[in-house]
Amino acid sequence: MRARRRDEEHRAATPLELFFDLCFVVAVALTSEGLHHNVAEGHVGHGLIGYLSVFFAIWWAWVNFTWFASAYDTDDDVYRLTVLVQIAGALILASGVPRAFSDGDFTTITYGYVVMRLGSVVNWLRAAGGDPAHRATALTFAIGVGVVQAGWLLRLLLPHAWLAPAFVLLVLADLLVPVLGERRRQTTWHPHHIAERYQLFTLIVLGEVVLSTSVAIQRGVDAGNGQLWSLAAAGTLIVFAIWWLYFDRPDPLPPASVRGALSWGYGHYFAFSSIAAVGAGLAVAVDHDLHTGHVSGRVAGYAVAVPVAVFLVTLWALHLPAKHGAGLVLFPGAAALVLLAPWLVAPVDLIAAVLVVLVAVTLVLRHRAATRIA
Repeated sequence: MRARRRDEEHRAATPLELFFDLCFVVAVALTSEGLHHNVAEGHVGHGLIGYLSVFFAIWWAWVNFTWFASAYDTDDDVYRLTVLVQIAGALILASGVPRAFSDGDFTTITYGYVVMRLGSVVNWLRAAGGDPAHRATALTFAIGVGVVQAGWLLRLLLPHAWLAPAFVLLVLADLLVPVLGERRRQTTWHPHHIAERYQLFTLIVLGEVVLSTSVAIQRGVDAGNGQLWSLAAAGTLIVFAIWWLYFDRPDPLPPASVRGALSWGYGHYFAFSSIAAVGAGLAVAVDHDLHTGHVSGRVAGYAVAVPVAVFLVTLWALHLPAKHGAGLVLFPGAAALVLLAPWLVAPVDLIAAVLVVLVAVTLVLRHRAATRIA
């Protein structure tokens, strides 16, 4: 298992990587559904903690596979088998999502997560044997990931009062492993390949918003509720705007430095989780309009507004080095307007309007910049 070149031409996602992503769709969908049902029932705090915790396991396993594959995807039989093991772990994790939300039981999720991560340990050990130049880095990853997974399993034996502090400690330990490994010697991940992989995962979480919009249309037709048509239209505009803003030209690449790449990669946790949460928020808004939910209109509005605002601020922070002039305040200002919408009439419609205006303003600014350059 030798490292791939960072300047390799035409480096694109492989069928194995796309298959890996496909199997994560189930876990993301179940996590979004868990957040939706908890918020709709009025258990906002419980649902939010469960959502952020479960989404971390999904996101972090995906991140580690993606960056490793960018540097060491040799596509041999052993590599394929280890990736299939990781996919099996993702399916185990997904099966434990409903119980995590209903009972706070993360046992099955932990088992699935550990299976995924131990598969990556095997790959890092292979990399240590096949790539002498990066052996110290690969061994740091293998040992670090293995030790942390032992910690996750031991956490299952702790008293209930210790579970939350242990969770936070283990999350920090997991996040620290790449920091230590990449500083030994940076792996040869491919910037264009990483950017494409993150764009593909963005499409996965956008699928949750599309699903919620489709459900709004379906339930509106079934119930003869014309109000849901307005909500469906607003949801459609929201998902279109989020897509447009994330995929706005030019395609952003992760920074070349270790610190910059880690900040860019870690920051996407908030982008991915907030987009998927928009889908859950739209589902809560549908429940409110059908009078099947147990939250006020303002809470239902904030179920959409908060994740949209988090997405806007995260996108602004990720692309901050490229911002200047009006761009420095445009996205935070839009996020502030979005957070005001639930205090007004038809908050989801207003959120959609803010995003549409934001897209239009970014288009005008970009065309003006292009004209000045020309």
